[in-house]
Amino acid sequence: MKETIEQKCISKGVKLTEQRKIIAKVMSESSDHPDVDELYNRVSKLDSKISIATVYRTVKLFEEAGILAKHDFKGGKARYEEMSESHHDHLIDIKTGEIIEFVNDEIEILQKKVADKYGYELVDHKLELYGIKKKS
Repeated sequence: MKETIEQKCISKGVKLTEQRKIIAKVMSESSDHPDVDELYNRVSKLDSKISIATVYRTVKLFEEAGILAKHDFKGGKARYEEMSESHHDHLIDIKTGEIIEFVNDEIEILQKKVADKYGYELVDHKLELYGIKKKS
């Protein structure tokens, strides 16, 4: 079973206050890539005493601890997702902001070929595709 953000905090020695527990729970249950405002709105429904400043500080703490990944997708606010063991790329709808995670073996092979051609061993990469949904 997948480790929750709360469990990752414990294993990395990040102190979990009640407010951080709520923020961790909301992030763990998010299937999208919320920005801080979206996260704050979700957290506020569970505990109205949590300030937006607390959400910002907690997200930064989780990011620095390697628990959350920050994405600065073009033209928008920073968005966050749980650090993943498995690699994936992103397709972003520039009209709706919807983010689709995908893995494509052909793209992975091609990236390695490009690095190899220039005499490099690929150690990491990030691929973001931006599009508009086709009319069917």
